Amino acid sequence: MANDVTIREVRTTRDRKTFVDLPFRLYRDDPNWVPPLKSEALGLITPAKNGWFSHAKAQLFLAEENGQVVGRISAHIDTLALTMPAAQGFGPGVGQWGLMEAEREDIFTVLLARAEDWLRDEGMSRALGPISMSIWEEPGLLVEGYDHPPTVMMGHAKPEYRGWIEAAGYAAVKTLLTYDLDITKPFPPIVNRIIQSGEKNARIRIREVDKSKFDEEAAIILGILNDAWSDNWGFVPLTEPEIADVGIKLKPIVFEDLIRIAELDGKPVAFMITLPDLNEAIAPLKGSLLPFGWAKLLLWLRKPKVRTMRVPLMGVVKELQSSRMASQLAFTMIEYIRRSSVERYGASRAEIGWILDDNQGMRSIAETIQSHVNKTYIIYERHL
Repeated sequence: MANDVTIREVRTTRDRKTFVDLPFRLYRDDPNWVPPLKSEALGLITPAKNGWFSHAKAQLFLAEENGQVVGRISAHIDTLALTMPAAQGFGPGVGQWGLMEAEREDIFTVLLARAEDWLRDEGMSRALGPISMSIWEEPGLLVEGYDHPPTVMMGHAKPEYRGWIEAAGYAAVKTLLTYDLDITKPFPPIVNRIIQSGEKNARIRIREVDKSKFDEEAAIILGILNDAWSDNWGFVPLTEPEIADVGIKLKPIVFEDLIRIAELDGKPVAFMITLPDLNEAIAPLKGSLLPFGWAKLLLWLRKPKVRTMRVPLMGVVKELQSSRMASQLAFTMIEYIRRSSVERYGASRAEIGWILDDNQGMRSIAETIQSHVNKTYIIYERHL
């Protein structure tokens, strides 16, 4: 069967549109797949529209059989990732693949082989995947939690993909977790006592971001993020072009009371970003803002009412990590944002993460507020 499958490189704008269109056919009967806006999906794979390409390169591939596209994959190299310590997951000789979709296992196998060949030709000796395409976008393959839709900026996949990847000789290298939290309930008494203590501490200030100073606030958060996450597995520093692009994409769903910066003695030392789950708004649009999708989305953005909030990023500067102060800052930011989420946006649940399975500090915070794991993702590796 694979003998009838041809693999070709994506070269044209039309090819990129075909690349984006494939999941719409493969997942059309999956009630838990959220169709992305096609314009956003195209932006991800178009160098001129994605700041990640300022330090990375990629090749996309399509699989065709009997005149029909039946699979796709990306192979990519992040030059910043190549400079990171090997003990943190990336490092010299490490390339990635992602954006993988296929009708059958034999199609996947030849697609993966082509992606691996491209990585070898580029001098890579080890492959990680799936990573689509930056570690900051949609890393990992969903392996648990197929029964409910992903939140904004999280991935979905077919259950059979896990077996296909492992049969190709890949082994799990890192597990990523997301946590589900009922935010209509108050936190346990011990957490509330920690929050109350923080509120009485004159050294601590938890403030909302000022959207009128978007670039300044983004720079503060970026500084904390690059310090707080610098020792984490898979860390690659975010660059100014990426921040600029992310700002354009996320600014419409940035609400001041959902993003908090914690200051200690007047110095920013922690942050927490929370986003209304945009997937709830775009799911009915079927990937297109036409003819009236743009109007529906615009109305939603003016005053979103959502069931779910997503917490994609949270960080405390390295010098405070593992301290009592770090926990106090985290719990206080979480509580303030919880109140706003329920009272102003009608939310009833939050999804926290992703969190590395060996990040005991963040896992402890998530479990102390009585959240539980709802989705599990795996990043795989293989030596080429």
